[in-house]
Amino acid sequence: MNVHITGGRIIDPGSFEGVGDIHVVDGRIAAVVPAASAAPAAKDASKSSRQDFRVIDARGKIVSPGLIDLHVHLREPGFEHKETIETGCRAAVCGGFTAVCCMANTRPVNDDASVTRFILARAAEAGLARVYPVAAITRGLEGRIPCDYESLKTAGAVAFSDDGRPLLDSRIMRLAMEKAGQLKMPLISHSEDPYLVEGGVMNEGPVARALGVAGIPNAAESIMVLREVALSELTGCPVHIAHVSTRESVRAIREAKRRGVPVTAETAPHYFMLTDESVRKHGADAKMNPPLRSEKDRSAVRQGLSDGTIDCIATDHAPHAPEEKAVGLEKAPNGIIGLETAVPLGLSLVSEGILPLAGLIAKMSTVPAQILGIPCGLKAGMPADITFIDPDYEFTIEPSLFQSLSRNSPFVGMKAKGKAVMTMVAGRIVFEGK
Repeated sequence: MNVHITGGRIIDPGSFEGVGDIHVVDGRIAAVVPAASAAPAAKDASKSSRQDFRVIDARGKIVSPGLIDLHVHLREPGFEHKETIETGCRAAVCGGFTAVCCMANTRPVNDDASVTRFILARAAEAGLARVYPVAAITRGLEGRIPCDYESLKTAGAVAFSDDGRPLLDSRIMRLAMEKAGQLKMPLISHSEDPYLVEGGVMNEGPVARALGVAGIPNAAESIMVLREVALSELTGCPVHIAHVSTRESVRAIREAKRRGVPVTAETAPHYFMLTDESVRKHGADAKMNPPLRSEKDRSAVRQGLSDGTIDCIATDHAPHAPEEKAVGLEKAPNGIIGLETAVPLGLSLVSEGILPLAGLIAKMSTVPAQILGIPCGLKAGMPADITFIDPDYEFTIEPSLFQSLSRNSPFVGMKAKGKAVMTMVAGRIVFEGK
């Protein structure tokens, strides 16, 4: 079925912004027509709709390139009680994401082409969001033996990361950067010094002391960010820093970019929305790695988003079964879900003047695509991966409505504004509703 989208506020960052129509034919964008030119085309499309066109009235909606999440944990294979590829993809499209990049810390680890192919096959069976596997840097995520990067790329991996476990051996990280650079593949760094983290439960500071738990200092992250910057400068290979949470990391990345080092970075909504004070209220549902930091860190992350130091927003969607989070703050695993709450949380940056709307959409769609080297945008000939957002829709974040198998979120019960109401992948509507 072909589609005619009419009257939406089209925002294709760096290309077009305005009211208009989009024609979708055979899964690709055939034309983007500004409002002044759209009326005759809409009339013709309306006539055709009785045959093979569906007309979508997008008035009052934001029509953007499909959102892309650079950092999710789909858990399958191995941890299907937390999430499956199908449920994770269902959560993604419900949240407005047309594509997700799944990390390698599954069981077995995605360190072999057969695992990459399995993930892609399961994603194809689900038929929802596009799934881009991120393969491991080292076998078993053990930090010792590099993977066969060429075979992983051939199988369909789009990047390499030992996310979940920091890669401590600087020599191996250097070799990985050099190889990734030769293959023109992004390398994503989980920047953490585990020796500084060991035993830590949350951010080091007054809240941790009040709760009587061990803290994790900012330096645990920023030390490794500085190493990745140094190795990127040495090798000339681009490196992407995952889940930035500290002011020291933001400063290091900003200074590296000024020197021309090819470093990019992401943060997650919880780092620009919350501080470690949230752990008092939400307990293990606010426990993550890196942890929620201080207000000074939150402000630095927001400034980094505003001035372009932080290139994109990713969710670090990390589902856990309820019983796993119910064992108490110290023993509970790290991580929260985020695919279904990212759009309203991101829109809060717009309402607060931190980002323009086009800037937010860029950080959640076209910029991640540029980092990965995949297509994204609302131009003729591009795949019709499109997100429709109602910016005025007000609702309460309610876990019973989540499509994810898990419920571990500190945003449950929060009043929110703005939601994805339709998601289209390759011209096919994969989510429609509120």
